Amino acid sequence: MKKTLFTAAALAVMGAACLPSFAKPKKKVVLNKDKPLVFFNRQPSDPTTGKIDMKSMNWNGQTYYVGFDAAGGGAVQGDLIVSYLKEAGAKIDRNGDGTIGYVLCIGDVGHNDSKARTEGIRKALGTWNGSADPTVTKEGSIEIGGKTFKVVELEGKAMTGTDGSTWNANAATEAMGSWATKYGKAIDMVVSNNDGMAMGCLQASNYPAGVPIFGYDANADAIEAIGAGKMTGTVSQNVDAQATATLQVLRNLLDGLTGADVYTNGITKPDASGSKISANIEYVPETKAILAKNTGVNASNWKDYAAGKRDAGIKKSKADQKKVLLTIYNSADNFLSSSYLPALNYYAPLLNIKLTVVQGDGQNEASCLDKFTNLNNFDAYAINMVKTNSGRDYTDKLRY
Repeated sequence: MKKTLFTAAALAVMGAACLPSFAKPKKKVVLNKDKPLVFFNRQPSDPTTGKIDMKSMNWNGQTYYVGFDAAGGGAVQGDLIVSYLKEAGAKIDRNGDGTIGYVLCIGDVGHNDSKARTEGIRKALGTWNGSADPTVTKEGSIEIGGKTFKVVELEGKAMTGTDGSTWNANAATEAMGSWATKYGKAIDMVVSNNDGMAMGCLQASNYPAGVPIFGYDANADAIEAIGAGKMTGTVSQNVDAQATATLQVLRNLLDGLTGADVYTNGITKPDASGSKISANIEYVPETKAILAKNTGVNASNWKDYAAGKRDAGIKKSKADQKKVLLTIYNSADNFLSSSYLPALNYYAPLLNIKLTVVQGDGQNEASCLDKFTNLNNFDAYAINMVKTNSGRDYTDKLRY
């Protein structure tokens, strides 16, 4: 019988391909429950008390939240409004009754960000009475040109659509039409928890000409409206910073980073590719939250926030491509659809992340949950819930 002999060199050339199958290295399988998870834009919390849902935030060691400084943003909006009133002078009092009357569009009474904005507005104007409830206010005051004016919230209303969706622009249009008829010249100012509802107010056929209106989000159409003199001011929550941080945290976790590197690498300090978010970001360890800072936008600086400007500090990553499943609570949400999602789609390729985006209807959690499927096909997950107390519904699906 003829034997075939192999030299050591030949064996080296043939390599591992000639070894028995049991000797080949196996690809490590990561269970869904152990994969990176980032909640974004809607912080897991109790819709009544606002208490952070730390059970969801501690789902695993790779769970974080990315958003913005909600309380700080409310204060920025309040300061923006007060500064405008003081610059406008006594003419802001349209009917000369010594009272500054305003109406307020509330986004979602169960949303922490909405509560923070309502609180910031009311505290700045002195109408805060310890609650973000639409009906709980008190008379405030403000000094304008050496004269003290009373400040009254004529009416605040949660803008809920006929389909149950919150932050609804159409509901704001309808409400504004009713307010203009009901209060007439007693309305000296309109304030909104977001730009979408503010733009909805401007669509009312009887919107009182020249009445200042303030939004929140710095959406492209709102920035254009400020430039055109139709909207008075808004607040930028630095959507590019939020979108990039959402992806960068996942990238860091997928690359095996731990500790402070997870929430600083490529965010507050350069990563291996030289990327670093330009806007200010802070980390809150108690709630595992990465938060972008807010800035006010008005007629003096609106051009700095014009559409098309992206963060030049984000560079192309050389890391391996990873797949991320991302949910958005409502496909019709103005901020998420017109600002956040385009930013995600811009930065994801730079960080070598392939996004699969599923969107809900803003009313039923099932509209997102039913699309939160094929989980084994993804390396990580980013979740934007319909309701802020739905974190467990998503983590339960990741158990298997």
